[in-house]
Amino acid sequence: MTHILKTLNSWFWWENIWMPINCTWANYEDHDGLVFPKPQHLYATIPLGFVMLLLRLIVERCIATPLANALGIKQMKRVKPQPNPTLEEYFKGCTKKPSQTELRRLAKKCNWTVHLVEKWFRRRRNMEVPTVLKKFQEACWRFIFYLSTTIYGIAVLYDKPWFHDIWLVWVDFPFQSLLPSQYWYYMIEMSLYWSLLFTLGMDIKRKDFKAQVVHHLAALCLMFASYTANYIRLGTLVLIVHDCADFWLEAAKMFNYAHWEKTCSVLFVLFSIVFFITRLILFPFWIIRATAYYPIYYSTTFVLAYFIFNGQLVILQCLHIYWSYLVFNVLKKFVFSQKLKDERSDEEEEDSVSDTDEKALKKGIKNGCEASHPLLNNNNY
Repeated sequence: MTHILKTLNSWFWWENIWMPINCTWANYEDHDGLVFPKPQHLYATIPLGFVMLLLRLIVERCIATPLANALGIKQMKRVKPQPNPTLEEYFKGCTKKPSQTELRRLAKKCNWTVHLVEKWFRRRRNMEVPTVLKKFQEACWRFIFYLSTTIYGIAVLYDKPWFHDIWLVWVDFPFQSLLPSQYWYYMIEMSLYWSLLFTLGMDIKRKDFKAQVVHHLAALCLMFASYTANYIRLGTLVLIVHDCADFWLEAAKMFNYAHWEKTCSVLFVLFSIVFFITRLILFPFWIIRATAYYPIYYSTTFVLAYFIFNGQLVILQCLHIYWSYLVFNVLKKFVFSQKLKDERSDEEEEDSVSDTDEKALKKGIKNGCEASHPLLNNNNY
């Protein structure tokens, strides 16, 4: 087994996969005060991911929550549905939104009214929908992070020649030394995506959940491949192109949760403009063109890392097209209805209950299947 692992390891780190011909890992040894990227540098991003989680907790409690209170967003107390094994089993095993026929069948089985069964399912669904405060906290954390990384990215890239002339990303490749600002840019970004993977089960699940998972994995693989193969100049450009649109979206979400509709609308329109420019114009025609086409002028050999790197960029571009479709749908509805709504999020359902219904629920026994109250026996709702 040890021999197999060693063989696989030697194949994975074979120079012909990661670097051009006549170049070896020995060329990436630090010398004369120059530092070069090494894959083992990225090991630190995993513990940094947990540091990022701690930082997120501090931001959500010390910044997001007071800000939410100032904007009038309070923690809402939800009414929990009465424990009912029959309905719970159906909710988890069949569907969260039963048809009228199924509601009548379940009402008869539990000796409840159809109205109370409907209300039970409504409350049970609401238990799985995150509160507005939780949504605000998550949006606030991401806004602060993406805004900070955008400012940092502009600060470390604005004076770099390849930021203004992308042809220069390939000059002296693959013997380009690693700058401290580039190192920390990668550490910060990769630690965020590790933290997002760690909290997949706790974060708000939207309709594009699977696309988000693919995006996070593709982003981590892309950063790993670009760092290992020393495509760092291009990697930093990819990061800044993505981050500069995201903080506009998170800001729009925050004001949407606070019901500042005009501010939300303006921010979302700004986000849409930046998103379409960066993801549908700059990314394919500036970044991917530089990674797929320009290398033929600087290298006579195409290694596997070239195809890995470009393949992941194409995956990201496919996700950009999918998200552009969602953004366009929201914009279209906004133009005609003048109201913005996140197409990916589930909304909490209204839960109005009469005193009579509440008393009837409280009188039901634990399994909810043998109550004899006249109201519960009436199935004509």
